[in-house]
Amino acid sequence: MAKRLIPLAAMGNILKNSGAERVSDKAKAALKNILEEKAEEIATAAIRLAMHAGRKTVKAPDIKLATK
Repeated sequence: MAKRLIPLAAMGNILKNSGAERVSDKAKAALKNILEEKAEEIATAAIRLAMHAGRKTVKAPDIKLATK
């Protein structure tokens, strides 16, 4: 599995922007893990879609279609 790239501080910002007053480190880590797993699934599907279309470049429509 690839190295994880989303910083914990970003998870805290997302939760606070969504209305949380305080956020524990465990909550940040849990959200981070879930989002990174989902992002990896979407990326894999988008790569398959680009390859199916005969492209090496993954484009925004591939990402959008992969999320459906």
